Amino acid sequence: MTVLETLRARLPEEDFIYFADTAHLPYGDKPESVIRARSLLIAKNLIELGAKAIVIACNTATAAAAESLRDAIEIPVIALEPAVKPAVSLSRSGMIGVMATTRTIASQRFERLVRAHAKNARIFAQPCPALAETIEQEGPDGETVQKLLDLYVRPLALTDVDVVVLGCTHYPWALPAIAARLPEGVKIVDSGEAVARQVERRLLKESWLSGGGTFRLATSGNPETVSHTIQRLCGFAPVVEHWEM
Repeated sequence: MTVLETLRARLPEEDFIYFADTAHLPYGDKPESVIRARSLLIAKNLIELGAKAIVIACNTATAAAAESLRDAIEIPVIALEPAVKPAVSLSRSGMIGVMATTRTIASQRFERLVRAHAKNARIFAQPCPALAETIEQEGPDGETVQKLLDLYVRPLALTDVDVVVLGCTHYPWALPAIAARLPEGVKIVDSGEAVARQVERRLLKESWLSGGGTFRLATSGNPETVSHTIQRLCGFAPVVEHWEM
């Protein structure tokens, strides 16, 4: 939803379909083969509904499925990944922290991302098991969320990092609490804006910018639960459809 909000702000005339695969979450600790299969099934269903581009708004799904998805479908696939490249350009100390799911940090894609863009920087990768799910369940101010942030942010705060990358789309909701646990002056970056810019570039390239500014939300899980979660996190309660897939 953080990525969708950024996309809608940048491209208000576009039509968006957002699908939350809540019946099969969390992805973070699932085998890559399962994530790839789910991603392909979802993408094919979105294409049947007329999608002209697919945004993988999940770092874990990007790490597991982006390349296989691009091989399997013909429309553009814009994938989210931890903002290591911009973090390197922002860092003065060359010490960068990355908060992400266990699956993202363990992925070959993340390893290649670091190898390609870290240059002489040191990357402190902090896996954050259960953090995304707990933010979703409790909201960013929940007691368990605060305990998990104590556990995961403290190791980064004890290093000399001057930039911390939020490598999961749930973490921006907890940005104030994360910032409060880091030394003053540490910059925090996420990838939502970069994804929105890339979507705009791809649509412009193909002369595909059009639409009426509509959006649909659907889930493989319980629509009421998803609507309540969005209300808790985003401040509005949308109508959510249920899709069997």
